[in-house]
Amino acid sequence: MPAHPMTPRATPRLRRPMQGFTLFELLVVMLIIGLLASYVGPRYFAQVGKSEVKAARAQMDALEKSLEQYRLDVGRFPTTEQGLAALMAKPNNEPKWGGPYLKKAVPPDPWGTPYVYKSPGEHGDFDLVTLGKDRRAGGTGEDADIGNW
Repeated sequence: MPAHPMTPRATPRLRRPMQGFTLFELLVVMLIIGLLASYVGPRYFAQVGKSEVKAARAQMDALEKSLEQYRLDVGRFPTTEQGLAALMAKPNNEPKWGGPYLKKAVPPDPWGTPYVYKSPGEHGDFDLVTLGKDRRAGGTGEDADIGNW
């Protein structure tokens, strides 16, 4: 049977061997990715540092509220020796203690260091401080100390 005159003719497909990328093309792509990473990387890590500072401030705010609740129950803030542990476990000779004042254990700061607590404090009834990213007193930027004053 002859093919209908309006039917397109089947053209034979040419088979080409599979080809990959050349070394030069791969190097160009890697260069572009490297340039993008060098531009975006510092901006990303600056945002991470800002979020750690915000997290420290939020944790300190929650600890301050718990310390205030402790003061309302007991009549004073925990001593420096009792520390923040007094928010979770009843100190000896505290009959009015109504805790625990936190749902979970006292968290470390976002950099993994315990908060520094002093009562009486130099700046108020109590001082609550995190030493920042460098874990040393002083510093600037992300390394700066963060206090409740």
